[in-house]
Amino acid sequence: MAPNERLRDALHRQGVTPAALAAHLKVDPKTAERWISTGRPPHPKTRHAIAARLGESERYLWPEALPKERQEQVSESEVVHVYPHRSAVPHDLWDRLLDQAAEHVDMLVYVGMFMTEKPNLLGLLREKAANGARVRLAFGDRDCPAVIQRSLDEGIGEHTISAKIDHALAFFKPLADVPGVEIRTHATVLYNSVYRFDDEMIVNPHVFGKLASHAPALHLRRLGAGDLFTTYAESFEAVWSGAQPHEW
Repeated sequence: MAPNERLRDALHRQGVTPAALAAHLKVDPKTAERWISTGRPPHPKTRHAIAARLGESERYLWPEALPKERQEQVSESEVVHVYPHRSAVPHDLWDRLLDQAAEHVDMLVYVGMFMTEKPNLLGLLREKAANGARVRLAFGDRDCPAVIQRSLDEGIGEHTISAKIDHALAFFKPLADVPGVEIRTHATVLYNSVYRFDDEMIVNPHVFGKLASHAPALHLRRLGAGDLFTTYAESFEAVWSGAQPHEW
């Protein structure tokens, strides 16, 4: 079997040595080394523990270890709740997700102005960043064809969303130079708005002709063997990698 480079890389990124992983799991260090060098997958219970320790999904670390049917079952369990409209997501859920986030606060939107209704949002994001969280905010490029077309599709005028983006960026400008906070703009066709808070996420799929607040929303919670949360997390990363730091 080929070496498990994904496991090796995940250990390196987390600063965890194979010996430390073995000690954490109470197994022989040689066993942990074999998981890397030979690609031999551990038992299911151990896979789950490793994935949790490294903050990765089992599906990512051992793509062939989980039967497709099992992946689908677990992915379904990642759906905590489906809301008919984003506006129906309870305010206290948004508050809890943001308040409890300690490592990741990611937002992929065109505008996302409704988030500014949370009192002291800027102060809270500064605090999160100061405590080690990575805060990444991706807004639409006001002049890109995708933003202009979305504004037309929603029937609100050619430049309305562009103006809303200006408003949103002006609101978040005080965070521009805060260490740990990154603000970018993207020109992608936005199929979903994504709001990630550590291992939970609100996904707002967009519907042609509907305002984002009127489209459905999914509350997801990441499970080690699941695939759904990871799919949207990877989508965020793909957009983020091509987005440009905003020039104020």
